[in-house]
Amino acid sequence: MVTRRNVEWLSQASEDPDLFRKIWRDDPRMPQLVATGSLFDVLVTNGQAGMETLDQLHRRGMPVGAVVIDHAAGLTGFFFPSGTRELLERTVARETDAPPSYRILSDGSYVVLPGPMPWPGDRFDWLNPLIRPQHPSPLQTVALGVMLTAAARLIARAEQYGQETADVR
Repeated sequence: MVTRRNVEWLSQASEDPDLFRKIWRDDPRMPQLVATGSLFDVLVTNGQAGMETLDQLHRRGMPVGAVVIDHAAGLTGFFFPSGTRELLERTVARETDAPPSYRILSDGSYVVLPGPMPWPGDRFDWLNPLIRPQHPSPLQTVALGVMLTAAARLIARAEQYGQETADVR
């Protein structure tokens, strides 16, 4: 669930903040499209890598921002402070020679936000709700890059193991 204070903050990323707040007041399940790049950027990856990345961040007590999922598209989006994109890309490059598949939504891009109170079965949902407004935190950005690459390696190894055991049978 997204707090009232965060609805106010998120509304600043919309083209019409008053309309944004009105829509969520009238229907707290309604997804909304907002611009990325000014308040936050979003790293988008496939659902499996996203779920594993989020799990690893939580298990290790690492900082993590809001995380959204698009169930129909099978995509997960991690919010991270705008202005730290290059740090994220350097971190991923430093961690691996074969980076996992991801894209970054920043200036000129948009992201669909789930409503502040989505219901089970809604297409868009918060996996990690926005607890407070994003603030530039290099630690959060580095943690996201490190755990994304670690999650990709873990998934690749699990798939390789599955292939190896299938060949033995």
